[in-house]
Amino acid sequence: MKVLVLNCGSSSVKYQLVETTLDMIKSNSDHAIARGSVERIGTASAIHTYRPEGKEKTSDVKEILEHRVAIADIARTLTQPGKGVLREASEIDAVGHRMVHGGEKFARSVLIDDAVIQEIEDCSELAPLHNPHNLRGYYAAKQILPSVPHAAVFDTAYHQTMPPLAYLYGLPYVLYTRHAIRRYGFHGTSHRFVGWRSQTLLGRPREETRLITCHLGNGASVCAIDHGKSVDTSMGFTPLEGLLMGSRCGDLDPAVIFYIMHKEELTEQQASTMLNKHSGIYGISGISNDMREILAEEAKGNERARLAADMFCYRLKKYVAAYAAVMGGADAVIFTGGIGENAAPIRERTVRGLEFAGIRIDPERNAATVGGKEGEISPDGAPVKVLVIPTNEELIIARDALRLIEGVL
Repeated sequence: MKVLVLNCGSSSVKYQLVETTLDMIKSNSDHAIARGSVERIGTASAIHTYRPEGKEKTSDVKEILEHRVAIADIARTLTQPGKGVLREASEIDAVGHRMVHGGEKFARSVLIDDAVIQEIEDCSELAPLHNPHNLRGYYAAKQILPSVPHAAVFDTAYHQTMPPLAYLYGLPYVLYTRHAIRRYGFHGTSHRFVGWRSQTLLGRPREETRLITCHLGNGASVCAIDHGKSVDTSMGFTPLEGLLMGSRCGDLDPAVIFYIMHKEELTEQQASTMLNKHSGIYGISGISNDMREILAEEAKGNERARLAADMFCYRLKKYVAAYAAVMGGADAVIFTGGIGENAAPIRERTVRGLEFAGIRIDPERNAATVGGKEGEISPDGAPVKVLVIPTNEELIIARDALRLIEGVL
């Protein structure tokens, strides 16, 4: 089965065409046969980047004014003679859509119908920067590919197994019952994928292990996976809570926000922009939200770059130790995401000091496991395995679409 996976933002569409079957899932042989992105939608200089499996990447600049045109261009590119990987668009068997927020209504992926759309619309109040754009992509794709099943896969669904003591805030309980204010968590498809993949490296089923998964990119979160289920995660009501991130502040005394708004005479929108766009690694360093640039500047002696990297690792270390306590120990710590997969110094600094908990790494293995490589970076015999597993959220979306169609999800 060929599943087109779409991740739609306000002015972009990222996509993969994944070939998968139930047998291919069992053997982990399903894979993307093409991938790409359309950026700057709404302009005369939109960029469509496309890379079929085993071939070089190409980029075209053209006018693309709306998502429907972008998805039509994706379908056209996938079928273009000499460039595409399909003879015709009818070879696409299903479309999987990334949906950021499913609230408490969706604890798993679902096939999209009118009732599901209404529920997602209702959740848009909880994710106004994401759900409306995800839905815009669905409406556009439904016009282009009306006869195939469309599946919604939610970032939040994986964390619906958290117990109330983990997802509730210390606020009046009525605010939860009235407004659904609680911890939801995000990056669920990534945490779920690396948890699934850990079975191969550990030689044990997920249901027999306690995992601490660290998705580290411009957005970053940690998840405690106890015997196959998410029991706690660092992101909360929004993706702002938790770790220090590229441009997000992470955990913060809420009184600080009111104080800054008063002192700086900020509006609510200005305060939100500060917390989400001008804080985190970027805010501390004053340089960049990109960890590669931070480490390069640190190597040149920039003290604020060093501080930003140290703060990032310090916050992460606290969460790793806390989640080991939550689960009564850990069998593995897993690093994934752009930083987690490639920044060996960040992994080393995070783990440093956690030897008391049996968490340590082998310097040579750590240095060698970058650039998309998968493997164990802890020394032989370590009581807690430390793994690097490149994430593949699109594969999870494609697999869920397949399972829904086959009736096994």
